[in-house]
Amino acid sequence: MHPRTPPRSDAGAPVVASTPDIASTPDVAGAPDVLVLGGGIIGLVTAWRAAQRGLSTAVVDPEPGGGAAQVAAGMLAAVTELHYGEQGLLALNLASARRYPEFAAELEEATGQELGYRACGTLAVALDADDRAHLRELHALQSQSGLASEWLSGRECRRLEPMLAPGVRGGLRVDGDHQVDPRRLARALVTACERAGVVFHRTWADRLRVARDRARGAVLRDGTELSAGQVVLAAGSLSGELAGVPADVIPPVRPVKGQVLRLTVPKAYAPFLSRTVRAVVRGSHVYLVPRENGELVVGATSEELGWDTTVTAGGVYELLRDAHELVPGITELPLTETRAGLRPGSPDNAPLLGPTRLPGLHLATGHYRNGVLLTPITGDAMAHALTSGELPEDARPFTPKRFSVLEEQPV
Repeated sequence: MHPRTPPRSDAGAPVVASTPDIASTPDVAGAPDVLVLGGGIIGLVTAWRAAQRGLSTAVVDPEPGGGAAQVAAGMLAAVTELHYGEQGLLALNLASARRYPEFAAELEEATGQELGYRACGTLAVALDADDRAHLRELHALQSQSGLASEWLSGRECRRLEPMLAPGVRGGLRVDGDHQVDPRRLARALVTACERAGVVFHRTWADRLRVARDRARGAVLRDGTELSAGQVVLAAGSLSGELAGVPADVIPPVRPVKGQVLRLTVPKAYAPFLSRTVRAVVRGSHVYLVPRENGELVVGATSEELGWDTTVTAGGVYELLRDAHELVPGITELPLTETRAGLRPGSPDNAPLLGPTRLPGLHLATGHYRNGVLLTPITGDAMAHALTSGELPEDARPFTPKRFSVLEEQPV
């Protein structure tokens, strides 16, 4: 599994695993119980939780902790990320958000590394009458869904965040939406995996090994053949590119490009923003995520451009233009980084989790906008599936088999 163009793959207390059945026992002595293909945050949390369950685990990735986590802003925005038609995903997002404080504390204790987790809240604002009407509709949807959000006038928004533009017409205050630093999260997960005994193979996987109608491991780029009792394909937007996967179980994921900027807030300007600020400006979504270390993340474009990860002048201009309309003072800040990455989109914008129709092969991919948010619940769900053979109840709607079922229905 390696890209056709420069983009790369992402994307509680330990308990003793139940004895694996004969089918999930590695066919080669010394082989791991679980082989995770992809060392982004989803692959890493899967490997960490599997190792905590007593399963010997290995990860294949040339750069563990890289991929989409290096570009993501880290908003844990189950409420403000609610979209029409995605109410089914909402329950999973909320469940994962509830687990985040305990998950972050556990990971920090296990590694001694801070994650930049902040319960700072989000303010979604409107700049014109159309945006205000859209935000009112979102507020109604949130209320219908039982979510806590508070409507504020433009003056109340500026009282919370004095750097906002005078033209802000109103907004939604959502104290339950938090944030984490995805780069710190990825580094901590690599450390946690290493300390839990996870073995890393720092190269690409070229092909899934299938024998006797079962996934048995993978062939690496250097020709090495790895055996395993179970295989987890967690390669983000590249998950559909692995050779050897039967056609009827290839995950229907696609790359969705996002461009992100990072600026630095000098101490003289602090505090610049106290919480995440987001809006829709001329139909484009923009958000500003302030970190405690003085970094300000601005994103994100959403572009269906295949495997292209070029940072474009147009993308940078549009982000800065829209951010300037929200917070005029942003143009005074040093621009320190521009990046583009690929989110793994699925047909319904929801993840594919757990066993596939090919015995021995599991998926953990397709998280799209919610990879960072869904990290805790994905790790728990995949560990449950790897030890019991099935997903826990809250993750069952996201089985990869849901797409096969749709395809089999008569027209």
